[in-house]
Amino acid sequence: MRQPLPADMFDELCPSSLNPIRFGDKWAALIIRCLEQGPRRFSELRVPLRRVTPKVLTQSLRSLERDGLVKRTVFAEVTPHVEYELTPVGRSMLEPIAAACAWTEQHWDELLDARESYDNGHPHPLAR
Repeated sequence: MRQPLPADMFDELCPSSLNPIRFGDKWAALIIRCLEQGPRRFSELRVPLRRVTPKVLTQSLRSLERDGLVKRTVFAEVTPHVEYELTPVGRSMLEPIAAACAWTEQHWDELLDARESYDNGHPHPLAR
């Protein structure tokens, strides 16, 4: 039995929500991280990705599948279901995503300050 994904895996303070480095669409890196430990059903992905609408999650999964990062497997059993898992190319994204998240965590305060300053119409003190 696999461990369920934690509901707070991507809470509001998660560094990945501020990460300026994007992989695919807005949600791709988060989906890839959810699949890091193995295949997951759509309903399992919805737990930590609760802020993503089902429609957008489906679109993101299709895009990742199209790019060869995610494999979709349909199980035609008594109760049919679908699972998503990372392909070898998708797994190769885990290291760069981890590096981007570490960078974001290291620069968290600077990123928040810059966004707050920008949103308030004031130039950031470090901007030239």
